[in-house]
Amino acid sequence: MKNKYSILEDKLEASKLGGGQVRIDKQHGKGKLTAHERVHFLMDEGSFEEIGALVTHRTTDFGMADQQFYGDGVVTGYGTVNGRLVYVFAQDFTVFGGALSETHAEKICKVMDMAMKNGAPLIGLNDSGGARIQEGVRSLGGYADIFYKNVMASGVIPQISAIMGPCAGGAVYSPAMTDFTIMVEGTSYMFVTGPNVVKTVTNEEVTSEELGGASAHSTKSGVTHLTATNDIDCINQVKTLLSYMPQNCEDKPESLPYELGTELRENLESIVPENANQPYDMREVIAGICDEESFFEIHEYYADNIVVGFSRLAGRSIGIVANQPISLAGVLDVDSSKKAARFTRFCDCFNIPLLVLVDVPGFLPGTDQEWNAIITNGAKLLYALSEATVPRVTVITRKAYGGAYDVMNSKHIGADMNFAWPSAEIAVMGAKGASEIIFKKDINAADDPAAKLAEKEAEYADLFANPYSAAERGFIDEVIYPKETRRKLIKAFAMLENKVAVLPKKKHGNIPL
Repeated sequence: MKNKYSILEDKLEASKLGGGQVRIDKQHGKGKLTAHERVHFLMDEGSFEEIGALVTHRTTDFGMADQQFYGDGVVTGYGTVNGRLVYVFAQDFTVFGGALSETHAEKICKVMDMAMKNGAPLIGLNDSGGARIQEGVRSLGGYADIFYKNVMASGVIPQISAIMGPCAGGAVYSPAMTDFTIMVEGTSYMFVTGPNVVKTVTNEEVTSEELGGASAHSTKSGVTHLTATNDIDCINQVKTLLSYMPQNCEDKPESLPYELGTELRENLESIVPENANQPYDMREVIAGICDEESFFEIHEYYADNIVVGFSRLAGRSIGIVANQPISLAGVLDVDSSKKAARFTRFCDCFNIPLLVLVDVPGFLPGTDQEWNAIITNGAKLLYALSEATVPRVTVITRKAYGGAYDVMNSKHIGADMNFAWPSAEIAVMGAKGASEIIFKKDINAADDPAAKLAEKEAEYADLFANPYSAAERGFIDEVIYPKETRRKLIKAFAMLENKVAVLPKKKHGNIPL
């Protein structure tokens, strides 16, 4: 007869074997890590403590009583990532395809509760075929329990979802309610209804990859914020994301050691072209302002007329929202407004200061934009920035026209410090369009209308296409040389470090969703 310790050793060893199936993606020829391997690479060496390793399902129908696997398809527990406490669950596709059962859900909910109680991030490594159909409504109830806890944890602790295999049906809504989603290229997909259902209902022929792969969701839908080439790359991106975040909403992001120098950046002087209609890459401005190689872009391939991401400024973690002149001239549209609003609200949830870089000619015109609710979607960004209480600093590099000037973290909606480069143009619209309206009679009556238009355009530009009128009214705190931007921002964010802002008492606002 085995002694008690031998029995425990056997059970623990069995819990690590899963269903015993080989993890190979036949279509792409890629090996995929097991659930335990993924946790191993995520956590600091020797730090992971598993919870519920010996849990099994309770189903006896459909011959399930004879199919018992320890852990029931999900590895849960806690440990450290770069010395910081985190909680994790990793679904195991080798056990019933990672399908969610009642006990599977209970294990996930337990670590979610622990994460909230102890104020630590939650990381979900998703790899599941969906609800376990043998359990019927019990598995559906398990999903609902997880969804509810996602909502309760939202804004309390950071929640990160890594999609490392299938994620279909109701399973997609948990990652959708977390803060960031990362998908592995070629081996993961997300959709509410799969290709077979789509073909039956709409007669469309589409593959899983085309319908809900990493490429589709990173470029078309914006469902995923980041993509990874393989499991290891995905785990490394999770670690990088965590490095910019605090543990919870009552904490501040960790600052890295940094020794101040002159902080002048001469290269910023030549980035904005003399010709106001010539594009440039706002990422060059970001690189010139922030700590070297610290910018971590979010949603890089979605709505690329606006750039968002995390960076560091003198070791401090900041969030950046920036118009991108090389794409659609940096206009705000439906997708870019949603992208920037979502990122802004995350930063505000977790005490990450915001830097807004402005070069925006306005909102994108057209029936497509109006019929797809540019009014409501543009208002999301306006609402998010107006509501944010973290330190907020703006730099206008060139154009800031019309309502888009107001929306992009203007002084009028509560920005703390607003700087402008000498190249900034702050006006209702461009000089040419404004002149055609204001001086219409003079232009039409002129012997040479084109020459008169050029004359009036220059007159308007001298008056308004500059930052000085705004600075005279206090809407711009300082007009600065580009090379001084980094130094000015370091001082501004240091000054705002202990900012306190109290919103009016209310249950919650009603953001225009």
